[in-house]
Amino acid sequence: MRLRVRDGVRVAVCGALLSMLVACALPAREASPGTAVVVPESRPGVTIGYLDAPAFDSRALLPAPPAPGSAAQAHDDAIAARSLALHDTARWRQATVDADLTFPAAEPLFACALGVEISADRTPHLVRLLRRSLADASNAGRAAKDHWQRGRPFVRNAAPVCTPEDVARLTTSASYPSGHTAIGWAWTLALVELAPERSDALLQRGRAFGESRLVCNVHWHSDIVEGERVGAATFARLQAAPEFRADLDAARAEIAAQRAAGATPAHCDTETTGLRQSPIPAADARD
Repeated sequence: MRLRVRDGVRVAVCGALLSMLVACALPAREASPGTAVVVPESRPGVTIGYLDAPAFDSRALLPAPPAPGSAAQAHDDAIAARSLALHDTARWRQATVDADLTFPAAEPLFACALGVEISADRTPHLVRLLRRSLADASNAGRAAKDHWQRGRPFVRNAAPVCTPEDVARLTTSASYPSGHTAIGWAWTLALVELAPERSDALLQRGRAFGESRLVCNVHWHSDIVEGERVGAATFARLQAAPEFRADLDAARAEIAAQRAAGATPAHCDTETTGLRQSPIPAADARD
């Protein structure tokens, strides 16, 4: 009797060990919606990017910003004046929404263009991709900002900005290139890779996202143009990062699952109205 019990215990233990060995040999399953996905942080709220160092030397990549009194600065001035006319409109309110890059507030910013809901619960790998690439795109433009130290439009024109609580910080923060735009354009290109059938909507949203910084009176037009260049270069550099590629693959599966479930965003009518006006004249050629 005791022998049979001991044998049974041995069988049970061996069976458990065999199950563990088999489980270890199998590939890890993708996280399902609702599964927590860890986002690495250097301290609470500060995400660690995919790259160990800035993606490239933005000071070497970018030209000097327009010089005072130049034709290029006159062009920036004209677009800044046009942007000021959008104060307290639906476009201004959308620009205020676009200004917040904290999470979870930033999760739905590109959801309408993507056509599916974006959230840490439903698309955790996509949110991790957005958060980590934000850190990389922000770091990429810092050398140029520190080198050129260009002042912001509101410092010159004394007009309101979308986020008055940020005035003190922005006054001493360089304008060129636009970090928000670099982040938004890196996101845009990543999302286009994930959902090429949504390219038109995503690229238009990416352009409008950068132009929100004009509406907010915190960046010049040339800041936006070169911010897009920094975002594109960051995205290109991220292609060689294995963790970025892994998150792209996982995010692609999440998007497909959300489409199959019909998880469409609910705020798109408001966004469409907010983006209807542009600070850039229709005939204006992008630099």
